[in-house]
Amino acid sequence: MLKSKKGISPILATLLLIVIAVAAVIVTYAWVMTFTGTQTQQAGVIMIKENVSWPTSTTINVTIRNTGTSNGKITAAYLGTSSTNLNLTISSVSPSLSSGVTVNAGSSQTFTLTVAAWSANTRYYFKFATDTPQALEFSEKSP
Repeated sequence: MLKSKKGISPILATLLLIVIAVAAVIVTYAWVMTFTGTQTQQAGVIMIKENVSWPTSTTINVTIRNTGTSNGKITAAYLGTSSTNLNLTISSVSPSLSSGVTVNAGSSQTFTLTVAAWSANTRYYFKFATDTPQALEFSEKSP
């Protein structure tokens, strides 16, 4: 009775396994390409501190470079002597940040912060808010 039952042929089984393997590769490739595409778009704006200079006793020049692939906008600037105690300096920044300043991809922008007076050999903490969730934060010691 068992000898009368037959399974699928070895050729058909091999073809079926090849089709399943190719389908799995295509689905994996599509998922990886979609995932990497969305991750690289999210990292399109990358702001870095390029230079900080202290030209006078009441001004600080900060140059910010956008090394990303998309344009970004600086919307606010903060300055303080502690990373937890930063003051908004939007009214004393040139160019004005009231409507935001665009930093194009691959270029830089210099901001002049006017303060009452900065102290020598003091660490200052800077924060530049952007229109993306990432803010540029760094500290610099005055000369």
